[in-house]
Amino acid sequence: MVDIFYRNNGMILVSQSETDLAGLRLEDVVWIDLFAPEGEEKRAVEKFLGVEIQSRATAEEIESSSRFKETDTAIFANTNFLMPGPEEYSMEAVSFTLVEGVLTTLRDVPLRSFTELQRKMMAIPRLFPNGYWVFVSILDQRVDLDADMIELMSKEIAQYSKRVNQKEDINEDFLLDINQLQENTMIVRENIVDKQRLITNLTKSDKLPPQLDVRFNVLQQDIASLINHTNFSFERLEYLQDTVLGIINLDQNNIMKVFTFVSLLLMPPTLVASFYGMNVHLPFEGWHWAWLAILGFMVLLFAAVWFFFKNRKML
Repeated sequence: MVDIFYRNNGMILVSQSETDLAGLRLEDVVWIDLFAPEGEEKRAVEKFLGVEIQSRATAEEIESSSRFKETDTAIFANTNFLMPGPEEYSMEAVSFTLVEGVLTTLRDVPLRSFTELQRKMMAIPRLFPNGYWVFVSILDQRVDLDADMIELMSKEIAQYSKRVNQKEDINEDFLLDINQLQENTMIVRENIVDKQRLITNLTKSDKLPPQLDVRFNVLQQDIASLINHTNFSFERLEYLQDTVLGIINLDQNNIMKVFTFVSLLLMPPTLVASFYGMNVHLPFEGWHWAWLAILGFMVLLFAAVWFFFKNRKML
């Protein structure tokens, strides 16, 4: 699927056929959005731009040379867009190509930031004179969405903290949930750092309009703030994890303490009972009330052990 946004009489129109590129000039086109394109669509766009669009395999590589590349006529940039799921997050690669003010995007998944921006372009075309402005607007909306996800994660961490303070359902599943939240936090941070590297490389390019310097500076400040926030969230999760482990270990120690104390209480009476279970001559043998005396002695030993530990405040 291809969406071609171009200017016509002060308005931005959209075409969904690659054959329309033959009747358009390069300076009239603002944005070409390739969403899971077919081979013919991609080849038609490459012919129109005069450059080869990077493949998905190249967009997913992590080397700096693959994430950003600049030639005499074009800028190639790749970054990841975070996709929240029911339990864990995933990152989808998006490739950007800028040629003479025309932005071309290549993606395989639907993205809310793209859809919202396309509606805004149609409603307020004066805000998007060329593809550079579209590009920075995409990054701006993406950073805002990342900030919203970080805020939701912070609220979730606060809920976990409240459950820990109330000792509510502190078990193995709770610990696994915290671990999953840690994984999500690391993915979010990795995604934001990737944006930071991209914007840093972009600001070094002389092809970008100077009017965008202010917006890029604001984006860099926002990203730095988000990175600090994710670092704080991760440290808070580590503290929660240590607290939960401490509570679980304390509960296990209390259980072992009870079992150990019961064993110690029963040890002296068991010793007496084992003596009188032997087939030898022992005191009180033959007495009619011997069992009562032995039972009383066992109870006395039991009470003595209890008093000993109680007096030493070991209970």
